[in-house]
Amino acid sequence: MNLRLFLFGLGIWLPATITLRIAGQHILRPGDSKGTLILFAISFPLMAWLVRRLCRRFEPRPEQWPAGAISIALPTLLLDPFSSAFFPVVFPNMSPEVAGVFGGWMLWCCAGALVGVTIRPGVRA
Repeated sequence: MNLRLFLFGLGIWLPATITLRIAGQHILRPGDSKGTLILFAISFPLMAWLVRRLCRRFEPRPEQWPAGAISIALPTLLLDPFSSAFFPVVFPNMSPEVAGVFGGWMLWCCAGALVGVTIRPGVRA
């Protein structure tokens, strides 16, 4: 595990979680399929790009990028199952109906992170 990239992941996770706790009701809305699809469509390539850039900067060997991406995604993978399990407590401003969308979104973001470091066209990020 790359500690620096893990700390970047934690640095992404914490403000994102705080933002959702404060304004999440404007991001995840019950029955908003179109908004959810747009959110997913933006999140996947954004995470792929961001994680690839971070790995390139802090892990110069491309063969180590997948491990770097795991390090970045680890805070989300370890902490958000609890956010999902205790969704009404963690995110009291959001409808409990969107807990599944939240969990899916977190998986989608982690998938984007992993895909971003495994595609190799030109290797350059």
